[in-house]
Amino acid sequence: MRAIVITTPGGPEVLELQERETPIPSRSSIRVRVRASAMNRADLSQRRGNYPAPAGYPVDIPGLEYAGEVDALGEATSLWNVGDRVMGIVGGGGHAEFVCVHEREAIPVPANLSFNEAAAIPEAFLTAYDALFNQLEMKVGESVLIHAVGSGVGTAGLQLGLIAGLNVIGTSRSPDKLARAAEIGLQHGIDASSGDWPLQVEGFTPKGIHGILDLISGPYVAGNLRVVALRGRIVVVGLTGGAQTPMDLGSIMRKRIKLIGTVLRARPIEEKIALAREFADRIMPRFSDESLRPVVDSVISFGDIRKAHDLMEGNSTFGKIVLSWT
Repeated sequence: MRAIVITTPGGPEVLELQERETPIPSRSSIRVRVRASAMNRADLSQRRGNYPAPAGYPVDIPGLEYAGEVDALGEATSLWNVGDRVMGIVGGGGHAEFVCVHEREAIPVPANLSFNEAAAIPEAFLTAYDALFNQLEMKVGESVLIHAVGSGVGTAGLQLGLIAGLNVIGTSRSPDKLARAAEIGLQHGIDASSGDWPLQVEGFTPKGIHGILDLISGPYVAGNLRVVALRGRIVVVGLTGGAQTPMDLGSIMRKRIKLIGTVLRARPIEEKIALAREFADRIMPRFSDESLRPVVDSVISFGDIRKAHDLMEGNSTFGKIVLSWT
C-alpha cells in the first residue's frame, strides 16, 4: 500500500510517499480501504517530532482520521460487511491506503456524503461533541465561547452548539473567517487580533460565559478566567498559542471554575468505542438530514502532502483540509 511517511523530524520536506506492507486485521478488527483522510494540527506536531503516536500505531505514518470502504474482516467481527462505507478516528496511520480499526470504533458514512466530506467529520466533530457535552456538560440556553471558531473543531463546535440551543460566541484573528462562520450560523463573532476580545465578550454576556472551548490557550488563558461565569467551565483542547502561561488561581477559586484538559488520541480503546457509538447514535442522523454539514476548506491529493502541510501551517484555512487518494 502507499503511505505518507515521516522520514525524519522536520519541515514538510521530510514527508515522502512510500510503499508499506498492507496491514492484516486482528480477530475483532476490520480493514478499511481509505479513500480520504484529513489534516490535523497533531500531524504537524508529529512531523516535527513533538507528538509521538501512541503505542500500537505506526510511529512514522501520521493521520488521525479516515473515510473509506470495509476491505477485509477479522474472523470475530459481525457488525460490518465488505464494501460498507465507514469513517472514524485512529491514533495514527490514517494517511495510508489501508488502516485496521476495531469494528466498534467505525462509524457509518451517510449515503448523502462523499468520502471527501466524510473525512472532514471524525476528528473535528468527535472532539467538539465530547468537549461540549461530555466535558463542559453544556445545556440548552447556556452560552459557550469557542476560540478559533474557523478551525475544523471550531466550525464543528459552532454547528453542534447551535443545534443544541446554545448561545455561541466565536473568536478568530481573521475577519474573513468570522464572516464565513456567520454564513453557517455564528451570530456573535469577535475579532481577537486587537487583543480586547474579553471586553467584547462581556458586551455580549455581562454575567459571564457558562462554557469555553479553548483551542488556543497561551495568551488567551487570562481572558478566559476573566469572562467565565460563576461556576463556569473551561475545556482546553488545543495549545496553538503555547502551553505555558501565568494563571490566576485566585480567580479559579473565587468563581469555582472547572478547568478541564482533554485529548482523544491517547484514550483507551474502550473510551474511544463508547464515544464513537454515542456519536453514531446521537449525531450522525443530523448529517443525514443535513442539519449538520462538514466544512471542507480544500481537497488535496496525498501526492501533494507537503502542500497540505504548508497550507495548514499558513493558518489561512477555514474548516478542514481533506486529503484524497482518488
